[in-house]
Amino acid sequence: MYAIIEACGKQYKVAQGDVVFFEKLDNEEGKKVTFDKVILVSDDKKVQVGNPYVKGIKVEGKVVSHGKGKKILVFKYKAKKNYRRTQGHRQPYTKVEITGIKLPAAKKEATAEAAE
Repeated sequence: MYAIIEACGKQYKVAQGDVVFFEKLDNEEGKKVTFDKVILVSDDKKVQVGNPYVKGIKVEGKVVSHGKGKKILVFKYKAKKNYRRTQGHRQPYTKVEITGIKLPAAKKEATAEAAE
């Protein structure tokens, strides 16, 4: 089973057990994070596509760590004007481990089976 979620202005394909690098989130290390903007969910039986989001489905994860990415160099240059500027940048990220994809239909089926 996998899902496509929208987070930090980007779309990510995630499955249970995946480790995904998001742009910096405000959650602390070790805390849970929930993504409710799910665009698509696919299991072995069927595919659900949202308009724009699938209702009732949530993707849960745990914040593993925060950090900075590799350094990139930004170089500005204008020909024949003796203008050169170099600047470095490291993009902050949050490393999240996906713990599960929660389906509302599974909860309803589980309660129906428990009642029987």
